[in-house]
Amino acid sequence: MTLLLLATACRGGNGESGDAVKPSDGTAAGEKITLKLMHLWPDGNNSAQNKMVKEIVEEFEDANPNITIATEVLDNEQYKSKLKVLAAANVLPDIGFTWAAGFMDPYVGGNKFAPLDDLLQDELKGKFVTGTTEAFSFYGKTYALPVELNIVPVYYNKEIFAKYNLQPPGTLDDLKAIIKTLNQNGVTPVTLGGKDGWPASFWYMYLADRIGGADLMDKAVAGKDFTDPSLLEAAKQVQDLVDRNTFIKGYNGLSNDEAKAQFMNGKSAMFAMGTWEVPNYTTAGDVSQAFKDKIGYFKFPAVTGGKGSVDDWVGGPGVGLFVSQNSKHIEEAKKFVSFFVQKWGEHSVVDAGVIPATKVDTSMVKLPKMFIDLLNELNKANRVTLYLDTQMKPGASSTHINQVQALFGEAVTPEEFIKKQDEALKAGK
Repeated sequence: MTLLLLATACRGGNGESGDAVKPSDGTAAGEKITLKLMHLWPDGNNSAQNKMVKEIVEEFEDANPNITIATEVLDNEQYKSKLKVLAAANVLPDIGFTWAAGFMDPYVGGNKFAPLDDLLQDELKGKFVTGTTEAFSFYGKTYALPVELNIVPVYYNKEIFAKYNLQPPGTLDDLKAIIKTLNQNGVTPVTLGGKDGWPASFWYMYLADRIGGADLMDKAVAGKDFTDPSLLEAAKQVQDLVDRNTFIKGYNGLSNDEAKAQFMNGKSAMFAMGTWEVPNYTTAGDVSQAFKDKIGYFKFPAVTGGKGSVDDWVGGPGVGLFVSQNSKHIEEAKKFVSFFVQKWGEHSVVDAGVIPATKVDTSMVKLPKMFIDLLNELNKANRVTLYLDTQMKPGASSTHINQVQALFGEAVTPEEFIKKQDEALKAGK
């Protein structure tokens, strides 16, 4: 992947040798142009976000009648795959979404994304939550602007818990007792889309944090050393949960959307997922209020004797908007990005229950309780650890996803999991 991107960076947008396509000097007054936008919120799976994108695009086109936004929508995994293909072929859309840190590394290194610092120094100055744009910065420049800020709670079905006299767990031992009770009564404790890998990584990350503390994983990635004993103990605890029949039958063959459907249909008691799911439990018009009333959340429980805090979260900035370095209309694309970020901040809280990366004044808006509670959790968070597969460079990230799947499928031992992840980090790819 990295070699392909670096190779194409040496070519112009037309595939001939020469300089990369330079930014446009602006579109002549009245000239009709089309900007291509690609995003990852299909209607149905992410209806709140999908609706917001449509509304913002319409507002932008109304304000800029000479610009048309041509939108392509793909689901999460299809989006990642197509982005790689388009980048290698030097035909990225004018505007798209990217994950932060390690995911972006080859795109930035391959000169695929245009710097957006001028927006941060101008109309977007001071509008972002502190710490959100840094994950999209490389070598002193910012190459994408975040729209979401997410943490990963464990959502639970309060009706199922009440039926069996269960309370949200304070410790891992409490959670294991809940799992035992639910299994004894024929209820699936946790739904999980192991096929996609990253949802399973959330469980591993929380166990590692609660055992080894808030700095453990960041230091492991930065130092290219995955051999801390707490990381191994977390892997052992994963397989202990597997052996306790914690997860839905066939979880490693289920996509996240398939696993999510089991929770939405009331067929499993718990679901650990990012706060991008909050609209389904608060504001989504296509979800019944009766179901919304059943859903609560809890912090991933503490591990007795562990160094981590329940106020440590897995999460971080969600996706961010990039502008293709090879766009023929860079200035117009930047104009759309600035417009989109500001309008997303306005729409997301009131209309969708989505936590934006821009600052929110909640004093003037009426919000669902779960949304307010989660905003408060962010305000008092001790640490938010960025998703491991996002922190790592692409090669190590791919290894992480594959090895997490193997760990949950008990196809590798905890020791083998650690060894292969450590080797991938040390390879530096």
